[in-house]
Amino acid sequence: MKKILSNTPPEVGATLQKMRLERGLTLEDLSRTAGVSKSMLSQIEREKANPTIAVAWRLANALGVTMAELLSSEAPVQDAIRILEAHETPTLPGEHAGYVLRILGPMELAGKYEWYELTLAPGGALVSNSHDPGASEHLTALQGSIEVEVDGIRKKVKTGATARYDADKNHAIRNIGKTEAKALLVVIHR
Repeated sequence: MKKILSNTPPEVGATLQKMRLERGLTLEDLSRTAGVSKSMLSQIEREKANPTIAVAWRLANALGVTMAELLSSEAPVQDAIRILEAHETPTLPGEHAGYVLRILGPMELAGKYEWYELTLAPGGALVSNSHDPGASEHLTALQGSIEVEVDGIRKKVKTGATARYDADKNHAIRNIGKTEAKALLVVIHR
């Protein structure tokens, strides 16, 4: 039996919007994570534009799905265990500030619970303005020399130690050593 192929492209917009909303993401959130402009995302969701393969790949990675799931109008069947390969993990590069932030937590928890792998080049820093009231961060140093600063108070975090601090104040995480530093960072929003 021959399978008949459709002459029309898949309606990516509806699927994209459904996946974005299921994860509690705004257009701005997805734009920032995927590296795709808000206007392009809006056009795709309104079926005014179809994404290129490169854009579809970035969107699928940012949403934690395969390209087939993004391009399908059928509801995906979830595996009992889903493995997100290293190349599929969304990354926020902060090259200008000497850090790379890999988003380890699922996008649907963004804005509630977030966890990251933070890599800091020597002298690199992740500097943040205050988050929402009641937000906290928990940073576990995995390697290197890391310093945390909250409201002008600085403390060194030894390898294996965890710093817990209010993130509703201006804060920074710095590599004060001469080699690369790594940490796990958990952000809890209240």
